[in-house]
Order: sequence, then C-alpha cells, then structure tokens
Amino acid sequence: MNIGNATRLRIIELCCERNITLNKLSIISGITQSTLNNIISGRNNSTTISTIKKICDGLEITIQEFFSSELFNDLEQEIK
Repeated sequence: MNIGNATRLRIIELCCERNITLNKLSIISGITQSTLNNIISGRNNSTTISTIKKICDGLEITIQEFFSSELFNDLEQEIK
C-alpha cells in the first residue's frame, strides 16, 4: 500500500470510529470539502502534513495517533 491510500483509509477509519461524515470533518478541521473529497477519492495522493495536522486538530488527536495505525506499517517504497 502507498502512503496516499493509507492516509485516505485512515481518515475514513477515524470518521467511522467517531460517527462523523466527511462534511463534518471538513467543517471541524477547517479544510475545504473539495480538498477532503480529493484526498478520499484518491485524486490527491500527496496530502501535506499541514493538512493532516488540521484533520488531527479537528478530531482532537495528535499526529502520532493519526499515524499509529497498522495501515502505515509496510508501506511501499515511493522512490523506485
């Protein structure tokens, strides 16, 4: 799995755990709905750490908590 897919799946997982919609996440994170939709749809595979930090702030979690998921274990090497 690559980092883009892992990030997308982690966002979906966190929303499901908290029973919130992507629209609600965009509101509480201060991220535009279109940016979040691009991440979730896979059109944006290079989400910035700044955007992830905003998501974490909206969800009231740390960046460490965001990345402490098995989704981020065994990622593909990005440079070939």
